[in-house]
Order: sequence, then C-alpha cells, then structure tokens
Amino acid sequence: MTATSPARTSDHRCCSACGTELAPHALACPACKTLVHAAKLKELASTAEAATAGGDVVRARDSWNSALRLLPSDSQQSAVIRERVTALTAQIDASTPAASKSARTDAPWWRRGAAGVVTLFVLLIGKLKFLLLVLTKASTFVSMFAFFGVYWGIYGWPLALGLVVSIYIHEMGHVAMLKRLGIEASAPMFIPGVGALVLLKQHVDDPIVDAKIGLAGPAWGLGAALAAFTVYEITGARIWLAIAQLTGFINLFNLIPVWQLDGSRGFHALSRQERWAVVAAVVVALWLTEQRFLIILGGVAVFRALQREAGPGNRRVLASFVVLVAALSWLAKGIG
Repeated sequence: MTATSPARTSDHRCCSACGTELAPHALACPACKTLVHAAKLKELASTAEAATAGGDVVRARDSWNSALRLLPSDSQQSAVIRERVTALTAQIDASTPAASKSARTDAPWWRRGAAGVVTLFVLLIGKLKFLLLVLTKASTFVSMFAFFGVYWGIYGWPLALGLVVSIYIHEMGHVAMLKRLGIEASAPMFIPGVGALVLLKQHVDDPIVDAKIGLAGPAWGLGAALAAFTVYEITGARIWLAIAQLTGFINLFNLIPVWQLDGSRGFHALSRQERWAVVAAVVVALWLTEQRFLIILGGVAVFRALQREAGPGNRRVLASFVVLVAALSWLAKGIG
C-alpha cells in the first residue's frame, strides 16, 4: 500500500500578503504580521467613528469591542482601541446619573411635590400633632398667612411657603423646649422682614436653661432643613434644595452671639474656653464650606470670647453649638 500526502482542503488559509499558511484561529500572519481581518476591522472602525460623531457612544463602544476580538491582544492597534473603549465607558457612566436626575427633574411638578409632602410628613410625624395644635391659635395663623402673602409676591409661592414653614418649625423648637421646662410663653407671631418670635411670660435667670431654650430653635430648624434636603435627594426638584439652603442660612444667622438672637442665649452658658472652642469650630467650618457669612459669626464670637463676663460652662450646650455651626454651614454653603 503506497502512502500518499493528504490533499489540501478549503479549510486551510493563507496570508493575502505573503502566502504563508495560517492556523485556523490566527488573527495575524506569523511571518509578515498582516492582519487577517483587515477588511472587517476597517468596516467596524468606520461604524464606530460614525456612531461617535452622531453621539451614539454605546454603539461606538460595541463596535470597538467587536474589533478587539479580531485583533491580537499584544498588538499596537489593540492597545489603542482598548483606550478608546475605556474612554467611551467612562463617558457612558458619567452621563447615566445626569440622565437619571434629569428624568426625575422633568417629572410633573405635582408628582415631585407629592413625594416631598409624603417624605416631610414621615419625618415630622412624631411632632405633627404638636405643630398643628399651635396653628389653631388665631394670632399665629393670621400672622403666618400675612407673612406668606408678603413673600409670595417677592419669591413666588413655593419658596415663600417653604420659608414660612421652616421659620414656624424653628419657633416651635423654642415652644417645645419651653413646654418641656414648664415655662409659659406665647404662640409664635410672624413679622414680615423680621421673622417670628415667641414671648416668654416669665423671666429665665439660669443661663444654661436660657441656652437650651435658645438653641432649640436652630436645632429644630436644622431638622426642617435636612427634611427639605432629603426631599430634594429623592425627587430632584431644585425648589427643595433652595428651601434647604435658605433654612440653613436663616438658622445659621440666628447663631450670631449678639442681642437677643439664639446664639447669644447659647453663649450665656459658655465659659471663656468654651467660647474659644466655638470660634475654632467656626474657623474650621469656614475653611471646609467657604460660607462667607461665618466671618461675621466668627468675628462676633471672638468679641464675646474676649469679654471678661462669661458663663458657668456646659459641655452639652457647647456640643450643640458646634454641631449646629457645622451642619447649618454645610447646608447654607450654596448661599453667600
């Protein structure tokens, strides 16, 4: 029996440039390095470039990924295309959150508002009965409505309503603390251009008690600002961000330790060393948030710290003051 050489079948491929026989899964000629799928690669590159020019980055990335499968992994062309795929992937990832947020923002206002109301209701459910009870006082309701009407004409009703509610919650913080301490006081009274106030029906001599009453307002105000910011994060409606920032700024303003502002009542309880600790907290908050209003707050705090008269000192009051400065500065950093 005579041995014969096997016939060459159609499965064998040869390099189009030099004629070298190629392995079944070869991507490039081992002799001259010519790419086996050069024509297909040109087609994919053309598709990818056209997709990029048209803004369809997903299709462009898919075309380049298809091209990568037709290239030797150690080739220069493969390295270049991998860089393009990486860049396109980063572009796609960066655009996805923005598109999602845009979709939330483009939702009907009533849907965003409804979500906000529900969220705010859940956050305030524990205090809701107390907050609504005081609204039955004619003086509070009428003055609040008048206040709302004035600022509606200036800022529009959504921001005016947010301003009224945030100030009301701030004042109810004072009322809640007064009730807890057994001190009688009037219901909140709104004054356009000033804000609102609560009149005590008896004098408070203890500086620590006075500090607790004073800082309760900004503490509740901080809660209102955080609630508005939470609604903004959920709905993407920028009106809630504006309300959160404005509420933060108003309560930060009340922390100035001067006259009858809440910050002055808080300073009554602080020792000289604790007052300097507040100054240090203001400096750090200014550095982190760049909220320029802190320059005024810090300047007045330095003046008060230099005075001979000081309070007995109270670490809880100090901690409350520092936390309020830090949190309210962060919320109000979009203003000023």
